This record gives sequence, C-alpha cells and structure tokens, in this order.
Amino acid sequence: MANQPDPSAFKYPRKTAFKLGKAPTSIDKLYKNKLDYKEKLNVMREEIHLLQEKLYAENRHAVLVIFQATDTAGKDGTIDHVFNGIDPHGLEVHAFKRPTSTELDQDFLWRTTVALPSRGKIAVHNRSHYEEVLACRVHPDIITDIQRLPLALTKNMDKLYQGRFESIRDQEKHLVRNGTRVIKFFLHLSKEEQRNRLLARIDDPEKHWKYEPGDLKERGYWDKYQKAYEEAIQETATEAAPWYVIPADDKRNMRLLVAAVLCEELRALNPDWPKVNVVQLEALAEGKKMLLAED
Repeated sequence: MANQPDPSAFKYPRKTAFKLGKAPTSIDKLYKNKLDYKEKLNVMREEIHLLQEKLYAENRHAVLVIFQATDTAGKDGTIDHVFNGIDPHGLEVHAFKRPTSTELDQDFLWRTTVALPSRGKIAVHNRSHYEEVLACRVHPDIITDIQRLPLALTKNMDKLYQGRFESIRDQEKHLVRNGTRVIKFFLHLSKEEQRNRLLARIDDPEKHWKYEPGDLKERGYWDKYQKAYEEAIQETATEAAPWYVIPADDKRNMRLLVAAVLCEELRALNPDWPKVNVVQLEALAEGKKMLLAED
C-alpha cells in the first residue's frame, strides 16, 4: 500500500543544522497508480477548498504561500494542480519575473510586500523576495550594476546579505504576529532529473515553448545555487515561518506533499463560519418570510 504524506518529515527548522545535500530529492511513492494519485489529491483539494472558504468568510487570517525552486522543478504545475478549484475570490497568484525599473527603484522587499494577502485570502508567490538572496547571490552584478545600491553598501557583500536575511526574518515574524500564516516551499530537484526534463523539452515539440537557452546557462551555476538555497533556508527557517523542503523528482509525490502541508497548516488556523447574532437571525427569518410570501 502506498505511503501516506507526512509533512513534518520535510519541515525545517530542526534541532540539527540544515544541509541541503542530505535532504532527499526522491522518496517512495505516496500513490499506487495514477488513479490513486488523482483520488488522493482530489480529497486534499476539497479540504483546502473548504478551509479556504471558511478563511474567507471568517476574515481574520491571511495565508502567504511561497514557492522557490530551480528551473524545471515544477512550480507552475504544482500551483495549478494543488490550487485548482479554489474560489478565485479568496486566492491570488503572483509570478515574479525580472524586476521592472519601478521595482528596482524601491527596497528589495517592496514588490512582494505590495502583493501580500489581505485578511481572508491566500496569496501564492511563484518565486519571491528570496530571489534577492538567491539569484543575486549567484550573480552579484545584479546588486552592483542593476540595483544601483549605494556603493558603501556593496563594499561588503556578506554583510549586505546578512542584513537581507535579517530583514526577511523580521518581516515574516511581523506578518505572523499580525495574523498571516507564512508557508514556504523549496521544491528540491536533483541535477540528474533536471537534465532529463531539459532534454524532454528539447525532444518534445509540444514542450519547445518551455525551453530557453538561458536554462542551460543557469544550470552551469548549479553548485552556487545549491549553496545559496542552503544558506537561505538555514538563515530564514524559523518557528514562525518554517521551510518545507519537498522532494521534487517525482511530480505526483511533490504535489501530494504540498497539498498535505497546506491542509495541515490551514487546519492549524482553525477557520470557522462567522457566528450569527440575534439581529442577523431575525433578519434571516424576515427575509425567508418575505420570499415565501411571494408564492
């Protein structure tokens, strides 16, 4: 029988230091076959849908879901499959690409801050402010040549990044203190599986549109990215805003685990339908009376 998803096994921080190389990219299948996978995912999607409806109606909490991953790990597909069917009134998805000139004129948290969820809503960030300690770490010219920071700040890059980690931790703690649940996913893909997926994009005409020559260039920085991800997770995995490092070599496993985490995190908020007071009950009774009188 297929295993049941256990979100806690992939949750950080832990008592021991986080090492990305020791985190699995593949685990035993959580499903028996394709039909079993779909049934398991549908059950969890229905629960997410119900919890999101209660969250929206209650209007007390917000939820921020962050996805980070290397190229081809499957962020888009995971978001599509897991959140499919969620009421669009309570869900916002933001994909953060190359910053605009307006965004570059602001501090590094600005463009994701303006996309934070309001109470009652779930906001999904496909990539996020973490790019500022990931892509920028691998390509320091983004800091020195594009972001146009004061020269005094860029003289000591290690100090600059430690300051960014501190700012991220502070903001996430602030969000949690004010009723926003912060759920962070790193979809952990192996280098060999990324190779296979890039080859599939090249070999399959229906996937040609997904392929960009820049993907191979970025693959050349694999080790630097792995180091940057490891440090980012080490520095920002807190009790208030933990990271979930999800094995991503099997897309179905990955989606089941992400859905299981979301169910667990939303349950912890314990959203409920708003209580109706006496005045509202009287209004409901009067409304029913008027509608029935139309007969």
